[in-house]
Amino acid sequence: MPIYLYLDRKTFIHRLHPAVKIVGIFAVFWSVYWVDQPLALLPLGLILLGVVHFTDAWPNFYRLRWLFIIVIFATTLTWMLFYRQGRPLAYLGPLYLSRASLEFGFGRGLKLAELLATSVLFLSTTKVEEFATGLAKLGVPYRISFAITLSFRLVPLFIDAALVVVQAQALRGHEFNRGGPVARVRRYLPVTIPVFMGALRKANNMAMALEARGFGYSANPTSYLQYRLRAADVGTLVLVLLIALAYFGIYLSGYGTIGLA
Repeated sequence: MPIYLYLDRKTFIHRLHPAVKIVGIFAVFWSVYWVDQPLALLPLGLILLGVVHFTDAWPNFYRLRWLFIIVIFATTLTWMLFYRQGRPLAYLGPLYLSRASLEFGFGRGLKLAELLATSVLFLSTTKVEEFATGLAKLGVPYRISFAITLSFRLVPLFIDAALVVVQAQALRGHEFNRGGPVARVRRYLPVTIPVFMGALRKANNMAMALEARGFGYSANPTSYLQYRLRAADVGTLVLVLLIALAYFGIYLSGYGTIGLA
């Protein structure tokens, strides 16, 4: 089972300057932040789906399909509990069913799904080394950018270590899938000890490796990855900024809010 989301494709999005990709992901976050109306969020979602299709990132989205469904469905139901606005259409136990609550709940779920889709798309088209280079080009201090990108390196390693421990215990006759849900969770508890010890060992080895390589000696270390800002990068940057401005304009116009009718 692959633990990394990056997909090696030869597409236009993959070849973009890393700094442009980072600006693009923040532009999408900015656009989603200002709008609650599902119909206003729909064009941005269609754009994201088009980029997913163009970059052939469907394998990652298929792996996470249930996460998207749960996010939208659970968020919609949750806001139907607490967002009691508009004329009620029906009372389904504690759920307040109205047009406003449905639109607001589904809009919030769609917002979270678009934020998740943007993140998955970014990780599907950008290597960790490119992410670090893009942060450096945007003026982020090296120590901070290294700490941010380190999480993207360590989490897959810890997941891989956990999978190895689970497989080793299964070969020794430990049955993880026997019993009910509570019993299965209890069977996974012994796995946490070797995974935690392995994580400490990896962290200690990484600290020694960084010290041996002179980490922190220079505030601006050199990198073998060099990117030039091309015309395609500038055009993409202008496009994502226009989308961000358009969604801010939707917010100012009031169309992105939920009516209480």
